[in-house]
Amino acid sequence: MSLQEQFGKDVLLTGWGHSQFGKLTDQTLESLIVQVATEAITTAGIEPGRIDEIYLGQFNSGMMPLAFPSSLALQVSDQLANVPATRVENACASGSAAFQQGTKSLLAGTAKTVLVIGAEKMTHAGADVVGAALLGADYDMAGKASSTGFTGLFAEVAKHYGKRYREAGNLGDVLGSIAAKNHRNGVDNPYAQLRKDLGEEFCRTVSDRNPMVADPLRRTDCSPVSDGAAAVVLSTAPTGGATVPVRLAGFGQANDFFPADRRDPTAFEATRMSWQRALGMAGVGLEDLDFAEVHDCFTIAELIMYEAMGLTEPGQGARAVREGWVHKDGKLPINVSGGLKAKGHPVGATGVSQHVIAAMQLTGTAGGMQLATPRRAAVQNMGGVGIANYVSVLEAT
Repeated sequence: MSLQEQFGKDVLLTGWGHSQFGKLTDQTLESLIVQVATEAITTAGIEPGRIDEIYLGQFNSGMMPLAFPSSLALQVSDQLANVPATRVENACASGSAAFQQGTKSLLAGTAKTVLVIGAEKMTHAGADVVGAALLGADYDMAGKASSTGFTGLFAEVAKHYGKRYREAGNLGDVLGSIAAKNHRNGVDNPYAQLRKDLGEEFCRTVSDRNPMVADPLRRTDCSPVSDGAAAVVLSTAPTGGATVPVRLAGFGQANDFFPADRRDPTAFEATRMSWQRALGMAGVGLEDLDFAEVHDCFTIAELIMYEAMGLTEPGQGARAVREGWVHKDGKLPINVSGGLKAKGHPVGATGVSQHVIAAMQLTGTAGGMQLATPRRAAVQNMGGVGIANYVSVLEAT
């Protein structure tokens, strides 16, 4: 049973916008929000006054003094005066949290047209400020000093994985292959922060240019600090815009326990549940997907994602990359955009960006990233170490 069959109405992505990701010194949070919101409304073919509600995904957590940005989107047009606008925060999954809130407003009937924005400015803040902000998304490390920050948390996940699944082979080489794949894909993404094919040998090797950040994670295993924004218009009916609508077929959310000692560090059990819920609502299986954009904040996260989504059995994720399943020409391409690894990770923007990139693919407007006639895709976005998990299944119309 699809979302449309379950709720008796469609949720359509009818317009979208996406900024460059990277160190955007000439842009402010406000200018990024206005840019992508304007683009999304314009491509949807509607007047701003048609927007019933606005949801803005942003993490911030002290990276910016302005902690109340929900009304910044009203700067797009005077027609947006008095439109309800809400900031949504769920760590690095803030963008998808905003997307699902917008979806639920449509399904509840309180809105017919919703503007969803994800935005973040990070690069202006010092490394200590960014590190402390991100650690605020961890139960055990929030407010504590750390020389490795969130990288250290995922390095611990990698260590647990390596010990549990020794038969999987050289973990560093597998993670290097994932990094190389995503850097290679990022070359074709005009929005990407890192557009250079680094090659597997470079990504697998510790060097002056690719130092160890937190053993066993090297610099190439870590997504960069980024600025950027993305926006999408959600509607219950086609709006006659410049882009063909994309249908939301199903969605799922699941949260895990916050304390680390209450979670299996290599299972990502709530992530797995969010996949099951989204695929179940859409009435499809993994074999029905043509591609997926997943949350590879660190390469170990993408490796475990292969297992959590059901592409391989636990401990066998390396097979998916070694045998080419997740490459651009494989049976389930993963992160054709370059993922967070190459595209960049402005945390509040990431989830919305993933939906926009997937919508571009499904409408044949992804340019150099374009796959051959994809019809169905999944988007997976995660906050914390497998804590807040969101999955969407999108279909071409």
